Amino acid sequence: MREILRMVVVLTLICAGSGFALALVHKVTKEPIEYAKLKNVKEPAVKAVLSGYDNDPIKDRISIVVGKDKRGRPVKLVVFPAKKGGKTFAVAFEGTGKGYHGDIGVMVGIDLKTDKLTGIAIVSQSETPGLGARIVEKSFTDPFKGQSLAKPLTKDRIHALSGATFSTNGVLAAVNQARDILTKYRKQMVQ
Repeated sequence: MREILRMVVVLTLICAGSGFALALVHKVTKEPIEYAKLKNVKEPAVKAVLSGYDNDPIKDRISIVVGKDKRGRPVKLVVFPAKKGGKTFAVAFEGTGKGYHGDIGVMVGIDLKTDKLTGIAIVSQSETPGLGARIVEKSFTDPFKGQSLAKPLTKDRIHALSGATFSTNGVLAAVNQARDILTKYRKQMVQ
């Protein structure tokens, strides 16, 4: 009986030590892992929609609470500011819209002085190859550059994809969502 009790104590101490070590490793590596994900996944899209900045938009990112999820937890939006001489002149952040096969993630760049798009880049999509997946092509994304966000963006202001109405509408919905977010949270984006 004594040996069993000793074994239970030893195993408990080993488990507690392992749990503590894992928690410590998680705490120490959480921020660098998040930064690496942003650098490798989001940065190409940010660079595609922003230019002329002298800061690191990934490092200078801002997290804004934009609502609550179904469980009441805060929903955060990550905003990537483009700065020149310490002043934010443009921002990039991701909007989402419903495509044919699921959500389409669109990185939207916006010039804060003119409220015009500096560009868009598709971050995530699962559209039909050869049809809706053409939303990633420059021939589709380039016409968004310079579009005013004074009013919602519509199909007549861009080159809609033939045979891919859901995909086109999903990208437009993502851009218009970004427009609404900018209107509501502009002050928090410019720090």
